[in-house]
Amino acid sequence: MPRAAASEARDARPHRVVVVGAGFGGLAVVKGLAGAPVAITFIDRRNHHLFQPLLYQVATASLATSEIAWPIRALVRDRPEVTTVLAEVVGVDAEGRRVRLEDGGAVAYDTLVLATGARHAYFGHDEWEPFALGLKTIEDATKIRRRILTAFERAERATDRALQQALLTFVIVGAGPTGVELAGTIAELARSTLPGDFRNIDTGEARVVLIEAGPRVLTGYPDSLSDYAQRSLEALGVEVELGHAVSDCAADHVTYGGRSLATHTILWAAGVRASPAAEWLGAPADGAGRLKVSPDLSVPSHPEVFAIGDTASVAGPDGRPAPGIAPAAKQEGRYVATVIRARLRGQPAPGPFRYRHQGSLAQIGKRRAVIDLGWIRLRSALAWWLWGAAHIYFLIGVRSRLSVALSWLWIHARDQRSARLITQGRSPGP
Repeated sequence: MPRAAASEARDARPHRVVVVGAGFGGLAVVKGLAGAPVAITFIDRRNHHLFQPLLYQVATASLATSEIAWPIRALVRDRPEVTTVLAEVVGVDAEGRRVRLEDGGAVAYDTLVLATGARHAYFGHDEWEPFALGLKTIEDATKIRRRILTAFERAERATDRALQQALLTFVIVGAGPTGVELAGTIAELARSTLPGDFRNIDTGEARVVLIEAGPRVLTGYPDSLSDYAQRSLEALGVEVELGHAVSDCAADHVTYGGRSLATHTILWAAGVRASPAAEWLGAPADGAGRLKVSPDLSVPSHPEVFAIGDTASVAGPDGRPAPGIAPAAKQEGRYVATVIRARLRGQPAPGPFRYRHQGSLAQIGKRRAVIDLGWIRLRSALAWWLWGAAHIYFLIGVRSRLSVALSWLWIHARDQRSARLITQGRSPGP
């Protein structure tokens, strides 16, 4: 094709935007580009968008998977300019402006947005992963749920007392929001939901041990809320072990602080590492693998590539990286959509991105939660009700909001969790 004709063809087609990752950030970009003269390709290795803040409730049998996940195609069905691709991205050809897929295919782009998220990190001990389960996907949640419920089933059949005690010991590593929420909910499951379901064991005797290398739980929260969270966990029967780093994880024990604890259920909530997006581009990254980005969230030396959410290291108002939470990813996604629109119109960028912290929330158990909004700090039952209302509000669709609200009301009134299903594989023997 002659050069002039090729140039006319490029001018005739819409600007091609490829968004990799259908999490909160990626979805915000796609929503923010509604009505823009673009053709969007939305790529994710799963076919659903996940409301990750409630993933631990699937893991602990409080909610069903369908209540916190929605098919991506259904979310963009009224957007004819959006093409959804179910595929795994394995690299980026920055020179040729193509995203490389695992099956050997490729998708061309004019603008690329990387919102590829993060996975749990084991601080150089990846060999612990089969024994210490992390929580980032629905598959992770159902695997954790299966391991927790199977532990009770195996303990019911066990004739050896030591094995029974090990099966009824649940260890959570990391006392951030996810660790605290898991510990509190597992304790309530054992002490409030399951008693009466078993004949040979007392589920109330289950041990829930929360191990944290730092000096307190919820280190990102004010001391007063952190102290309240620890007292609430201990009131639920959770054993809080502070100042101890884990040195070994195995199928039947965890070692921390020079001690070995027999357990068959270890849950990992101690750290995360970004996707290999920085490696794809050969671009600078921080210690957690997050891409270092320019003030407009583009990748230095690749202005046509943006990185958001857990993929990027974005400075907050205090100079520290913005937290890897849903509100931050949404803000970044909306901002990037604004930058793309400005570029298409030939206008200057809307100024550097500024993260606005909207508050931190964590549930500890039924009628127990903490909320830090900066200007006000709440705890106990009021915080719990506000925590629930906020999460229901941000769910997608009336059906999901009603379903989750009814599930929580049922748990609140009857201490029953209807999602106690062991799926994906048979239960092992004692």
